[in-house]
Amino acid sequence: MNIVPLFVVVPLGTAFLISLLGKRTKGLPDILANSGTLLLTVLSVGAIFLVKGAGVQVYKVGGWIPPIGISMVLDGLSSFMLVTVNLTAFLITIFSISYMEKYTAKWKFYTLFMLMLGGMNGVIITGDMFNLFVFLEIAAIASYALVAFGIEKEELEASFKYMVVGELASLFILLGIALLYSFTSTLNMADMGRVLIADGPGKLVPFVSVLFLVGFGIKAAIMPFHAWLADAHPSAPAPISAMLSGLLIKVLGIYALMRIFFNVLGIAPSILNILLTLGTISMVAGGLLAIGQSDIKRMLAYSSISQIGYIVLALGIATPLALLGAIFHLFNHAIFKSLLFLNSGAIEYSTGTRDLRQMGGLNARMPLTGTTSLIGSMSISGIPPLGGFWSKLIIVFAAIKSGHTILGLIAILVSIITLGYYLKLQRYAFLGSLKDKWKGVLEVPFTMKLSMVMLALICIATGALLLPGIREVFLKMAQDALSIGQDYAAVTFESIK
Repeated sequence: MNIVPLFVVVPLGTAFLISLLGKRTKGLPDILANSGTLLLTVLSVGAIFLVKGAGVQVYKVGGWIPPIGISMVLDGLSSFMLVTVNLTAFLITIFSISYMEKYTAKWKFYTLFMLMLGGMNGVIITGDMFNLFVFLEIAAIASYALVAFGIEKEELEASFKYMVVGELASLFILLGIALLYSFTSTLNMADMGRVLIADGPGKLVPFVSVLFLVGFGIKAAIMPFHAWLADAHPSAPAPISAMLSGLLIKVLGIYALMRIFFNVLGIAPSILNILLTLGTISMVAGGLLAIGQSDIKRMLAYSSISQIGYIVLALGIATPLALLGAIFHLFNHAIFKSLLFLNSGAIEYSTGTRDLRQMGGLNARMPLTGTTSLIGSMSISGIPPLGGFWSKLIIVFAAIKSGHTILGLIAILVSIITLGYYLKLQRYAFLGSLKDKWKGVLEVPFTMKLSMVMLALICIATGALLLPGIREVFLKMAQDALSIGQDYAAVTFESIK
């Protein structure tokens, strides 16, 4: 149980050490950041087996027993999210070793990166509503600075827009937390859920639900709260684009929404209908907006909106099979979208452009980048036997089985649209004849190639997560944590020792 606070202590401590020592010694920020993310990955895998063997773990900060004190809770859902976040972050920091050399003050990048990672881990493990907001703000503020890291006009403008919209979302969330506190007289999530079960939701909870839907909907870039994403993600350095699209919108948006609505407030039929509607709109509109993009990173940003729509649609269906599909697609999207953003970074690193119209035939000079990009593109498009196929298939089956046949057909249609614009990416960037101006282009350095290869291998292998034995250890525990709904309160208090 003592490993629970380490998910916050390690990244924040690493950020402190990098800010203190990184400026003095070249190469030390790379060593510290990669060591920190590797340690977090190992701890995350250990957390999965800890929950599997010993059940839910509750860490009492300062020794104060909840609900009086602050608690950190490690259950099936939080351990699943920790593996997703920290494994992906580790592979992104490997990529950053060479990629961030073209920026000055790499130590500042790593300091902000580790602060953002610490904030995300804090959101995942906290059992306290106000601390969820605090960690959410730590991650968000670090991400605002990272979007502007290149300090060009485009990046500063995108960061400012992102900050304004992000803080508006935070105000909605903070107001919702304050109103819930006034109603329940507690900030502990489990205790809040217990009070709501005993006293009933009253008239306040529906209003708070709307505040949270808007606040977390903006953080997750769900349609129609998506406007900030298309500017912020392309403007950031490639490792940060991968973190934002692959992880941040899921942790600050989707995970927080799942935890609060399923485990604290209780999921009402009206909320499920809203999620179904928003998920479908996001799926379709995000896919259609991606088709017309010639900037690779803008295409990937709109694609993220579409793929988040699949997850939100599955949450709106809310059957056990749909929840399994949502969780599995969340993991798959973290992997293949991070890979695709790193691919775009590799292309920009070697060619200096993100414009598809200027490319062509890059497979001849960058075969590894082209091959890994093809794997990521086919996975996100749902081509078997890659990971994205299985999670989308589960979501489609869940929709049809629950009576939402039309929504299942729409999900299939959007997947065909997705395949269309990723084939466009492959055709314009990597296939065809090599243009004369790219004949001197070289493949990216080793650490960047290593990161892309590892992510591509995970894309190929993720279907194995559905095998008996593996599924129970990883996906099923996260699904069960959502399926128990407001029984989360009883399970958490029973785990306090």
